[in-house]
Amino acid sequence: MKDRKNIINNKKDSSNKLGGIVAVIIFGIAFYLGYGVYKENKIRLVKENSQENIQIERTSEIQTIEKKESVNIPENYLGFDVTAKLIIPKINLETYILNDYLENGMKVCASKFWGPEPNEIGNFCIAGHNYEKENMFNHLIDLEIGDELYLLDNKNGKVLYKIYDIYKVKPENVEPLNQETNGKRVVTLITCVNFSKNRLIVQAVEV
Repeated sequence: MKDRKNIINNKKDSSNKLGGIVAVIIFGIAFYLGYGVYKENKIRLVKENSQENIQIERTSEIQTIEKKESVNIPENYLGFDVTAKLIIPKINLETYILNDYLENGMKVCASKFWGPEPNEIGNFCIAGHNYEKENMFNHLIDLEIGDELYLLDNKNGKVLYKIYDIYKVKPENVEPLNQETNGKRVVTLITCVNFSKNRLIVQAVEV
C-alpha cells in the first residue's frame, strides 16, 4: 500500500511540476506576445508623433511665409529696370534700386553696384550719387550705427536691416564689396564725399 501511495504521490508531484512548467511557458509566450504588441504600439506612436511634429513645422513655415509682408515693386522706372526699393526712415529716403549700374541710370536714382540679388545671402551693394535730390544719397552722412533701413523686393518682401558700420575709403578700395558675410544678408550703401576724393560706406545687416 505504501508503495502505491508513493507512486500516486510521485505522479501528483510530476503532474504539478509539469503543470508549473506549462504555466511558465504559457506565461512566457503571453509576455512575449504582449511585449511585441507594446513595442509595435510604441513604434507607431513615435512615428505618429514624428509625423505630427513635421506637420507642425511645415504649418509653421507656411504661416511664416504667409506673414511675410508682400510688396509690389514696379519692374521699370523712367525707362530703367528696377530690382528693389530702399527705405531709410531716419533721413526720409525712399528710392528704387536700378538693376544695372549705368551712367544715365545713376542720374535717375541709386543702382545695384555689386553682389547677389536683393535680400539674398551675401553683400548687396548699392551705389548712389550725393545729389541734392530726395531719392539720392546726399543725407547718408547723417546716419549712425544702430539706425535701420528696409530693402524691398518682389521675391523676398520687405526685410529690415540695422546699420553696424560707417567709414570712408579711397575710390580704388574694393574691400566694402567683399561677399564673405558668414551666411548673413548684408546691405552696403556707397556714395561720394569730400569732392569725390573718398567714398562713404554704410553697411547694415539683417535684423
